[in-house]
Amino acid sequence: MPKCQMVNPEEARKNGQIEFKPIPLNQYNKSVTDELSRYSKEDMVRIQRDMIIIRTFENMLNEIKLRGSYMGVEYMHKGPAHLSIGQEASAVGQAFHLNIDDHIYGSHRSHGEILAKSLSAIEKLDDKTLMQIMENYFDGECLKIVEKDASGSVKDLAIDFLIYGTLAEIFGREPGLNKGMGGSMHAFFPPFGVYPNNAIVGGSGDISVGAALFKKVNQKPGIVIGNIGDASSSCGPVWEGLCFATMDQFKKLWDESHRGGLPLIINFYNNFYGMGGQPEGETMGFGMLARLGAGINPEQMHAERVDGYNPLAVADAIGRKREIIEAGDGPVLLDTITYRYSGHSPSDQSSYREKTEIEAWQEHDPTVNFGKELVKAKVCDEGTIEKLWKHAEELAVKACKKATDLSISPRADLMKQNNLLEQTMFSNQHVDSMEPDRKPDVLIPTIEENPRTKGLESRSRSAYDENGERLKDTRCIGVRDALFEAIIDCFYTDPTLVAYGEENRDWGGAFAVYRGLTEALPYHRLFNAPIAEGAIAGTAVGYALEGGRALVELMYCDFLGRAGDEVFNQLCKWQSMSGGLLKMPVVMRVSVGSK
Repeated sequence: MPKCQMVNPEEARKNGQIEFKPIPLNQYNKSVTDELSRYSKEDMVRIQRDMIIIRTFENMLNEIKLRGSYMGVEYMHKGPAHLSIGQEASAVGQAFHLNIDDHIYGSHRSHGEILAKSLSAIEKLDDKTLMQIMENYFDGECLKIVEKDASGSVKDLAIDFLIYGTLAEIFGREPGLNKGMGGSMHAFFPPFGVYPNNAIVGGSGDISVGAALFKKVNQKPGIVIGNIGDASSSCGPVWEGLCFATMDQFKKLWDESHRGGLPLIINFYNNFYGMGGQPEGETMGFGMLARLGAGINPEQMHAERVDGYNPLAVADAIGRKREIIEAGDGPVLLDTITYRYSGHSPSDQSSYREKTEIEAWQEHDPTVNFGKELVKAKVCDEGTIEKLWKHAEELAVKACKKATDLSISPRADLMKQNNLLEQTMFSNQHVDSMEPDRKPDVLIPTIEENPRTKGLESRSRSAYDENGERLKDTRCIGVRDALFEAIIDCFYTDPTLVAYGEENRDWGGAFAVYRGLTEALPYHRLFNAPIAEGAIAGTAVGYALEGGRALVELMYCDFLGRAGDEVFNQLCKWQSMSGGLLKMPVVMRVSVGSK
């Protein structure tokens, strides 16, 4: 409710019409030969290599799930394996131009996203940094296993580390990327800019918004990409996340140094199916998913449909959209079309679609056709492509042998006292500031100068006077006053702390707990959110995963149910699902009882 914005009836009642701009559909039309001025031959071969590694990795998991063996390695995996066979080009194209400071939050089937972003990071990092990452990550437990039979360069070692660590995590082994506590559906690797994927459909839809909010508030480099599936477009948290991400205040009300849209791309990996339902043509009414952008903001979220079966088309789109974001005009929505050949999971027989449809898409298989284009453009010969396939298979077999061997890759013992789960469920830590070397942004230099603080000086901190007589409530420090004092103290201690929710700024929040903060804090540290409880909680998760501290309010406890997924499936689990690597310095406030 900013007083600076008058709602003018003359403007609100004016007649006219809303005009929409055309939304581009698969506009990229360059060939490999055309792009040789932009990419080196080595770049082109690496794109092919990365797609092949992902395809081989997913084929390995598929064989293990369906037949209990892969290339002579026998293993029965009881956990989930939502595979992305067929979607490799969209993941590799997205990752190609991303830097270490660019973070991706994964979709429901994100093994390919994890591998693609990590392979891109390995290429960009120098050998010394790579070794430091591997040696320091969980005390080098994963590295100690892969370096025993390693050969080649440091980058080769890092790829071994990646393939084994990801597979060990999927199989629930302690040397895995997250100590086996996240598994297939919650794997990640922050040193490479790979943040959690999500078992809940569309789970990254609001978490990634919070991650982008952290970068914006704290002026950190890089962009955030939230990857979600096309069927998640109907999920409440996704829509709430889109509304939160495009709030006008980012571009109109925040101070000039923080003004501008969130550094965010919401990317829908559109494989045309949600389990067995088809969003386009059956369970939704948008016709083409990219149309969603037109309903969000005047910029239509710069929405675009991209051919995800061409890695160069996706790479081109990411490059163009980054320019928009860096100009402060984000966020962006991408509808990246792709296709999965396998079922929703290995137990899914794809009875809801014709075999001829799958075969038609396989005719366009990017792992095959892009290779043919490379040969046609004389980037490499067929022998090079064959070697890439053979090498990927060797990587998969080597990782599979180690990850399935309990003597090499044990599971965490969750029965012993003070086990890994016990250690990670509760942090029991006190951290004054998430960034102690940075000065907090405030509008009033000290807490003592705050008008409300001054007003509370004359209030008693006891309910009784010196004679034991009961004081009037108006002469005492109330619960809301005590909350205010604790909160404002934290704002002057931790520069990452933000508070937002329903009616926090100007109005002062429920029961006026925040009254007095509006004068003391700039807009980017205290602001109103949409009435979107799921997004309020979900963005707090993303903000914290990135390293910030969030204080969010849902006003009344009755509204907690509308944020159920974010509270019960996200907020409370990430410390343990990450093997203790991730922290969750979030306080969620709801009011219970009054009058």
